[in-house]
Amino acid sequence: MRKILHADCDCFYAAVEMRDDPRLREIPIAIGRSREHRGVIATCNYPARTYGIHSAMPTARALRLCPHLTLLPGDFDKYRAVSRQIQAIFHELTPLVEPLSLDEAFLDVTDVEGFQGSATWMAQWLKQECLARTGITVSVGVAPSKFLAKIASDWDKPDGLTVIPPERVDGFVEALPVKKLHGVGPATGARLEALDIESCADLRRVPLERLLEEFGKFGHRLYELARGIDERPVKVERERKSVSVESTFDRDLPDLDSARAALAPLCERLEGRLARHGHPPLTGIFVKVRFDDFSLTTLESRGLATDLASYLSLLEQAWARAQRPVRLLGVGVRLLPEDARQQLSLPI
Repeated sequence: MRKILHADCDCFYAAVEMRDDPRLREIPIAIGRSREHRGVIATCNYPARTYGIHSAMPTARALRLCPHLTLLPGDFDKYRAVSRQIQAIFHELTPLVEPLSLDEAFLDVTDVEGFQGSATWMAQWLKQECLARTGITVSVGVAPSKFLAKIASDWDKPDGLTVIPPERVDGFVEALPVKKLHGVGPATGARLEALDIESCADLRRVPLERLLEEFGKFGHRLYELARGIDERPVKVERERKSVSVESTFDRDLPDLDSARAALAPLCERLEGRLARHGHPPLTGIFVKVRFDDFSLTTLESRGLATDLASYLSLLEQAWARAQRPVRLLGVGVRLLPEDARQQLSLPI
């Protein structure tokens, strides 16, 4: 039986700012670009959340909900430095650490002999050390799988510690709302609701064949998660699957011609990023367009070169889907999987 921790810093960027300036602790604050720059909220503290503000919300809407919101531009060099401190503490506990972002990670502590092998005591130590050394509170979930550990870390935020021991897994999962399952977004959640499936207990009553008919390959994943099955290992090295760049414009690009003009600088930035990665082998390219109504479309193609003409072709097709002013534009590439690269390098 595996022992997995999911450690998640509470409102990380905002927490760093509140640590460095205690005057910010009791007032609503958020990290993000200004309303004038069409910004979105990266994160906010808990006083701000009482107004309904959340990450990825447009700054303009956040300020309408809370006119006295203190908006900070963010210091990502500082956040990365604090993240390195926290990640170092994770590695003191176990070498099996899978970072998911600057502020969260999975840890496999199955074979850790300290703390008498108690994952609960390990989680308590982790929380205490992160707070003592960095001033940042961390919520931790403890469970036999990654999927349950991640749910547990969010169960009692902020500064939470939730443990799901093996003997409680079945009952815990059975009562779990299906919208909590990994991979179930708004669209899949609505389809499940239409089938009168609200909890994992409801989901367990649906035959695998029916789930495959309704959801394709993801139906098999739903079948497993409803029974608490998640065999994904903690991966120490995460494989990069794509490289991309994007820009959110201060003013909407009104038409296709203005979007075309904005594409060339993005392609130049992408070429520079690919050069820094050593021009890895690719499987395809893509264009991402967010329109002024916040609808998003992504168009991909295999076999095209990473030149301006190829991206222009994809952009024209993507823009035709809505034919609206453009708020955000992005270009990127899909990378050849690492195992395929190794096969290509083998001698014939």
